[in-house]
Amino acid sequence: MNKVISIHPAKDFKARSKAVLDNEGQRKNFRGAMDFLQAKRRSQFSDDDELQGLRNLGQAIRQYSLANLPRLLTQLEANLTANGVQVHWAENADDANAIALQIAQRVNAKHIIKGKSMVSEEIGFNHAMEAAGIEALESDMGEYIVQLAGEGPSHIIMPAIHKTKQEIAQLFADEVPGVAYTEDVDALIQIGRRVMRRKFAEADIGLSGVNFAVAETGTLCLVENEGNGRMSTTVPKVHIAITGIEKVVEKLEHVPPLLSLLTRSATGQPVTTYVNMISGPRKPGEKDGPQEVHLILLDNGRTQAYADDQLRPTLQCIRCGACMNHCPVYARIGGHAYGTTYPGPIGAIVSPHMLGLEATYPLAFASTLCGACNEVCPVKIPITDILVRLRSEAQAKPDTEAATLRGSGAARSAAVATVWGMWSQVYSKSGLYKLASWFMSRGRALSPSEQGAWTRSRTPLVPAPKRLRDLMKDRKP
Repeated sequence: MNKVISIHPAKDFKARSKAVLDNEGQRKNFRGAMDFLQAKRRSQFSDDDELQGLRNLGQAIRQYSLANLPRLLTQLEANLTANGVQVHWAENADDANAIALQIAQRVNAKHIIKGKSMVSEEIGFNHAMEAAGIEALESDMGEYIVQLAGEGPSHIIMPAIHKTKQEIAQLFADEVPGVAYTEDVDALIQIGRRVMRRKFAEADIGLSGVNFAVAETGTLCLVENEGNGRMSTTVPKVHIAITGIEKVVEKLEHVPPLLSLLTRSATGQPVTTYVNMISGPRKPGEKDGPQEVHLILLDNGRTQAYADDQLRPTLQCIRCGACMNHCPVYARIGGHAYGTTYPGPIGAIVSPHMLGLEATYPLAFASTLCGACNEVCPVKIPITDILVRLRSEAQAKPDTEAATLRGSGAARSAAVATVWGMWSQVYSKSGLYKLASWFMSRGRALSPSEQGAWTRSRTPLVPAPKRLRDLMKDRKP
């Protein structure tokens, strides 16, 4: 079922971006989709005072949760265990997949039905299971579409936003047995639903993500719009939930403000269709629910961000996707150009901790630093500040105090470092600066016409014919 998905290295980012920029139809689709999502969000936050108050509250909740993260994770584990949930800790993607596979093999599972989970995408869950002979089928419609296509999600909320109706129709006709080509949207949805409904009954394990984990009560909160999330967590005998360690909050009362921010920022809904609170497996006398519930708590680089005060706000993210919807870069190149599980501005600051700067440093430069992401982030993550920090880390000299992250210095070039070193000398010494500026103003005709990426879409940079000091001299009586 699952086709092999190639995760492209960061060095291919420019080529993938150019391919999208050259595709006028795809650019038009993304622009229209982003405009639509922006308008829906604006309609939900017509009162700016309410919005800013709610953002401040959301930020405070997330910052409080992170400040107390070790204690809350311990409390969460204790209360989940008391509720009958088995808690597992995973340092990286391999550990998380190994834990899930061990559970699956113990219950002789052959089929896994999945609710939407970006963390499972992050660890390559589907392919790890398939390598072991276990089918993992996506039940979220968007995720199901990209799975059929052998692609990854292009958006964290709307995985198939890059697909046209015609492309989906052809995909279903090619990949779903007995299905004829149709562009009727309702018919296409029903095709997917019929496939999934059978799988819910056949599945041995249901897998889900977690939007928020409540430490005080040992509760897993899951929000979704299609009902597949609850089906995945209720019908199969075993439920495996997987989430990053940062998703914990202390109290149930902390959840409603975050849910309000999440749904209104993501899809422009006042509230999502389904809000699920899961606190344990089926109890004696209950007619539905899994016999086993497992929670896998994943690190996968998150502690690297946690250990750095400037980078810790990265973990405040509630995965709403608003930063993508308002990012001028994402709107033009789409999600797949980034080559990572999490695209857009949030992906640019999250992915380096998961994959290392060696694989992701171009993403930090894929931004205009316009600040649109900062303005719409519901929990007020200073995304542009973090991007600037990652740019500095990418250029840092290895084995120095400036290089603090895994892969620091990946973008460093000896030639570029030499040029900047020369500029530093020029600007720090008055005599050298006067001499250099005099030469550049008089030798402007020698300026190269080709100046790398700058002149691909701009005219060459040419020094002014006169220095400021020369202009000031001319003005003196």
